[in-house]
Amino acid sequence: MRERRLTMVDRLISEADAVMRTITNRGHSAGRPSPSDGHTDAELPAEERKHVAGLMRVNHTGEVCAQALYQGQALTARLPTVRDEMREAAEEEIDHLVWCEERLRELDSRPSLLNPAWYGMSFALGAIAGAIGDEVSLGFVAATEERVCNHLKDHLKQLPEDDRKSRLILQQMLEDEERHGRNALEAGGKDFPRPVKDAMSAVSRVMTGSSYRI
Repeated sequence: MRERRLTMVDRLISEADAVMRTITNRGHSAGRPSPSDGHTDAELPAEERKHVAGLMRVNHTGEVCAQALYQGQALTARLPTVRDEMREAAEEEIDHLVWCEERLRELDSRPSLLNPAWYGMSFALGAIAGAIGDEVSLGFVAATEERVCNHLKDHLKQLPEDDRKSRLILQQMLEDEERHGRNALEAGGKDFPRPVKDAMSAVSRVMTGSSYRI
């Protein structure tokens, strides 16, 4: 029996479902267990616990943006191989999303209230990049992952030494994000010039600053 090809309407319905799952923090399940599973939570002072929650909230928002970016790009990507690449990366990003949600609950905290706004902006940017061309779309992924990796490395330095659970999650996320960036360049992504990356970093700083607090 021949496999049915998805129409644009089918894809829009599928993406709408993914949008609702992401911005409502419901319906997603991780394909891999959290790296922190089986480890005892540290007894952190109130201020340190609040800081860790802020860092994990930023990372969760980053994963919301990653979902939006990949979903927008997959919707407008021209080559089926590129669409498949986006969807495969998005599946691993769902793991990160769920792991960060779980860690926030353990810290008696919550995701950022600004996530719907950041999701909408990231989805639009992803769709525009995909519409411009696959080289730009994949290059945008690589540049975005570079920014994400920089944040993760900085957060790993800020984590309390005793907080092994958060550290294990961020270390696995960093490994995955570095691979996503390499894969995007190897698949034909354009290496963006420094001014473009600097502009992306400026936007990223606004996102991290607001998500840490709100």
